[in-house]
Amino acid sequence: MSGNSTYQPKTGLTRWLDSRLPILRLAHDTMTTFPTPRNLNVWYTFGAILTFFLAVQIVTGIVLAMHFLPSAVLTNGGTSSVAFDSVESIMRDVNYGWLLRYMHANGASMFFLAVYIHMFRGLYYGSSKAPREILWILGVLIYVVMVATAFFGYVLPWGQMSFWAATVITNLFSALDQVVPHMGGAHAPGIGTMIAQWLWGGFAVGDATLNRFFSLHYLLPFVIAGLVGLHIWALHVPGNNNPLGIDVQGPQDTVPFHPYYTVKDGFYLCLFVIIYAFLVFFHPDFVGNPDNYTPANPLVTPPHIVPEWYLLPFYAMLRSIPQKLFGVLVLFGALATLLFVPWLDTSRVRSMRFRPMMKQFFWVFVADCILLGYLGSQEPQAVWHLGGIDVPLLWPARIGTLYYFVFFFVVMPFLPLIETPLERPKSIAEAVLGTAQPQAAE
Repeated sequence: MSGNSTYQPKTGLTRWLDSRLPILRLAHDTMTTFPTPRNLNVWYTFGAILTFFLAVQIVTGIVLAMHFLPSAVLTNGGTSSVAFDSVESIMRDVNYGWLLRYMHANGASMFFLAVYIHMFRGLYYGSSKAPREILWILGVLIYVVMVATAFFGYVLPWGQMSFWAATVITNLFSALDQVVPHMGGAHAPGIGTMIAQWLWGGFAVGDATLNRFFSLHYLLPFVIAGLVGLHIWALHVPGNNNPLGIDVQGPQDTVPFHPYYTVKDGFYLCLFVIIYAFLVFFHPDFVGNPDNYTPANPLVTPPHIVPEWYLLPFYAMLRSIPQKLFGVLVLFGALATLLFVPWLDTSRVRSMRFRPMMKQFFWVFVADCILLGYLGSQEPQAVWHLGGIDVPLLWPARIGTLYYFVFFFVVMPFLPLIETPLERPKSIAEAVLGTAQPQAAE
């Protein structure tokens, strides 16, 4: 896809460097002259946006780590912890500490917002299909590590919601005791309890847990950065997919990445950063939980324990299943399902632009994910009042969870058997220039 290198070093220094470490050649070939489909739209700019926010999270996280003390030891007469007080100290005593913390906290939200749009775009335009299966799998792995990193970070302030979220989520592993009840004897702990105790560093969530989560939260962004490097490498082998979902047929279908897409990506990145700056400076706690400004207290359980907004759909799935083990299996199964999308989608047509039936199911799926997010934010006993009838929100959550799996395991593999795709243009260039002649769908 990328073709032969066109880089020509022009000075003695660049010729010397190119013969020993061709990093400038790599940058030129991958970010300047790389042939890119000429019809990419705004939804293809989120890769650059995600790279920017990953850098923001790493830089702000490193600086915050210089001042954060990961200790659950009680201070102030036992009313708060060292970790909680260090966060307050960052906000009040460190120069621009408030800005760093708000940038880091809201940067996580913007990161997840961008990644969800990026994933939905990949599904809509068939970016997981051959020859881009590895590209999609690496993207899912990045997302899973992001989820783990965000969870560990949520625990660090050691407020009420931090402590109880850690307690609830880590206790989920104890459900695995029903699969392997005992390890090493009848009175030995089960496999799930062993995993939970390893995460805790003891027999309950405490000081050792906080230290472990801090270490993992600091380490995993660099793992994400490594996976992003592999993701970009995997992208440059087959090249970009495009909204039409048809293969590039020659130079007439492409333009150099620079300046066409560097300018385009830069423009939409600026728009995204404006939204980010608005949250940081005017509504820094817009998606925060007030309970997390109360120091952690193991003796007082919050009335409503919820994770951050970007994990709410999976939380709704977990709560919708009455049996703990099956709830955990559904939760992890929802994530694992994404890895198999390249093979679950059996249609030979990539883009849903040419799949009218699948397009409708897709938008219902998007609405379903938003609905699950809303349901996950509500209290478990909440009800909907519909025409004088009280409907417990447990049932919409179950229906939403069912549709999530139906979409992947029923709609994706079997709908292509009855769906008749629309005709597609013969090439990208003809479609862009308005001289396209349709071709029959395969």
